[in-house]
Amino acid sequence: MTKTSILKSILSLSIIGIFFSACSTDQKQASDEKEEARLTDSAAQEEKKKTILFFGDSMTAGYGVDQSQAFPALVQDKIDSLGLNYKVINGGLSGETSASGLSRIDWFLEEQPDIFILELGGNDGLRGIQLDETKKNLQGIIDKIEEKYPDTRVILAGMQIPPNMGQEYTAEFQKMYPEIAEKNDLVLIPFLLEGVGGNAALNQPDGIHPTAEGHQLVAKNVWEFLGPVL
Repeated sequence: MTKTSILKSILSLSIIGIFFSACSTDQKQASDEKEEARLTDSAAQEEKKKTILFFGDSMTAGYGVDQSQAFPALVQDKIDSLGLNYKVINGGLSGETSASGLSRIDWFLEEQPDIFILELGGNDGLRGIQLDETKKNLQGIIDKIEEKYPDTRVILAGMQIPPNMGQEYTAEFQKMYPEIAEKNDLVLIPFLLEGVGGNAALNQPDGIHPTAEGHQLVAKNVWEFLGPVL
């Protein structure tokens, strides 16, 4: 083979290499652009979803169970199974009282919730806090929601407490939620832990917080009243 032939061969191979390299680059760029478009579309779809905010204490936070087993996550699973255009935000905080909830509500309202489920007051009752204070705090939270987002639907989750603080306090505590719901024309879940509270098989050893199985029943209790709103 002459020197000229060798040079021609090398030149041909170089051209072929450049061609395939360019094709590979174009394919990768097209693939990257397609993936970027898919992620952008997915983000846009997520942005369009309406928001359901669960705002509560350890019951909402899912104390003692995995986040995926807590009732807000189970409600999201139900929503997804029905193809509804809603996303759930879990705003639960263990140990939360109505007073501390009122102090942190502004930050959560930045989420612009379309539906707000208020689950607070249980820790107030267990601590024997004056019910006038609890009522004032819960009303303060509701007022802030309605002032900032008049179209947001508020659902109030009622709670009950054992008679440790005396029968009168316990009875007044139970009446507090229907009274607040009626005053503000809210959807009321009469007792969030219906069928769970007092059932040892559905509660953790502390006798207060539901097990994963208990959360499944709590999710059904919530859905009974949330479903029609959606």
